[in-house]
Amino acid sequence: MKRISKLILRLVGWRMVGEVPGPQCILIGAPHTSNWDFILAILAFWALGIDGRWVGKHTIFRRPFGGFMRRLGGIPLNRSTTHDFVPEVVEWFEREPELTLCIAPEGTRSRKDYWRSGFYWIAHGAGVPIALGFLDYENRVGGIGDSFIPTGDIKADMKRVRRFYSGLHGKYPEKLSPVRVRAASETPPRGYAGS
Repeated sequence: MKRISKLILRLVGWRMVGEVPGPQCILIGAPHTSNWDFILAILAFWALGIDGRWVGKHTIFRRPFGGFMRRLGGIPLNRSTTHDFVPEVVEWFEREPELTLCIAPEGTRSRKDYWRSGFYWIAHGAGVPIALGFLDYENRVGGIGDSFIPTGDIKADMKRVRRFYSGLHGKYPEKLSPVRVRAASETPPRGYAGS
């Protein structure tokens, strides 16, 4: 799959760069403005040799594609019923010595005022790096850029994230969400035990 994915990406004019920072990490998927992001992200996983998992809205796991999405590494998330997602995923990292989990903090392809902060608190609680994954449609390059261990000071760490994504372009720039979290998200969520 690695060679085939690289070939497909080259044929459509894309180049993938970078690597995961270790056997465990949270991989941000941003900017997220188009359905094409998913296809490019899966091809990037394969081209970069990443055996990763990803979190997606539960509705994309319905028949007839649910089984296929799970085989691609998908984990359904129903935000209306899942309230303890962060501590649950922290436990996954405790159980699995090798886990790259991709999360799109924008949570949707539409413009929102804030990113969701779960990716941050999962990484902090599990003590794993956050890797800044990206798809830059203007330059047709994607992959993994910077990575860092979250300090617990989400405001300071989000400045670093914001600097990284400031020059990147989604497929639909008007749908880009600002790289920030709500003030209420600057404290750990319910059920969070910390790192």
